[in-house]
Amino acid sequence: MIKAHALSKYYDVGSIRTEVFKSLSFSVNEGEFVSIVGPSGAGKTTLLNTIGLLERFQSGSLELAGKDVSKLNDAKLSAIRNRYLGFIFQDFNLLPELDVLSNVMLPLEISGVKTQHAKDRAQYQLQRMGLQGRVHHKPYLLSGGQQQRVAIARALVGEPKMILADEPTGNLNSQMAIEIMQLLQEINRQGTTILMVTHDEHLSNLASRKICLSDGQIQEAQPQELASCG
Repeated sequence: MIKAHALSKYYDVGSIRTEVFKSLSFSVNEGEFVSIVGPSGAGKTTLLNTIGLLERFQSGSLELAGKDVSKLNDAKLSAIRNRYLGFIFQDFNLLPELDVLSNVMLPLEISGVKTQHAKDRAQYQLQRMGLQGRVHHKPYLLSGGQQQRVAIARALVGEPKMILADEPTGNLNSQMAIEIMQLLQEINRQGTTILMVTHDEHLSNLASRKICLSDGQIQEAQPQELASCG
C-alpha cells in the first residue's frame, strides 16, 4: 500500500530550515496494521499527513497503492486520496450542526454520490458501529467513544483501501480506548490496511508492526522486539 524512499520533509522560515524527517525509507503492505510511535515532536503526525497526501514533501519518492504520487498536482492527489484513504482524527472533526447520519454521508456527497446511495452506505456503516439508534443525534449528544465511532464510520463510508488514524484514542478514557482499538483490529481483519499514530505504548503493541520515529529517523520491529522508543 505504501512505499516511501528517501522521503524528506522540512520547513523554511526565513533563513532557518527545520527538518521534520530526513531520508525515510519504509513500506506498508496491504492488510497490515502498523503503528507509528515516538517522542513528542518527532514528526509522527506530519509523516501521517504526508502519507495521506495532506502535506507535500521536499525530496524522495512516495508510492500509494502502486501509484507514484511524487509529482502529481493537487487535483490528482485529491482524487487518489478520496479513492484510497480514510482518515480518523483525535478530535473527531465532526460538524456540530449536522446530525450523525449527515456527518457520515458528507464525504460521499462531496464526491458526487447520489443522496439515497450515500444515505444507504452511511446507515450501513453506522449499523456496523452499533449506532443505528443515534443517526439523528447531533455529535454533542454522544459520548466521546460514540463520536469516535461516528468518525470511523465516516472514514469507512468511501470503502477505502487504507485508514490513517492520528491518535484515535487520545481523547478517550482507557476503557473506551481499548474498545476503539478492538474495533480497528476487527476492521483490519476484514482487509483494511491501517496506519496509526499513537503515544500509547500499550495500544501500539496491539498493532501487527511498529515504526518508531525519533530524531527524524525510523526503526522498525515487531512489537515484542521494541518495548519502547524513548
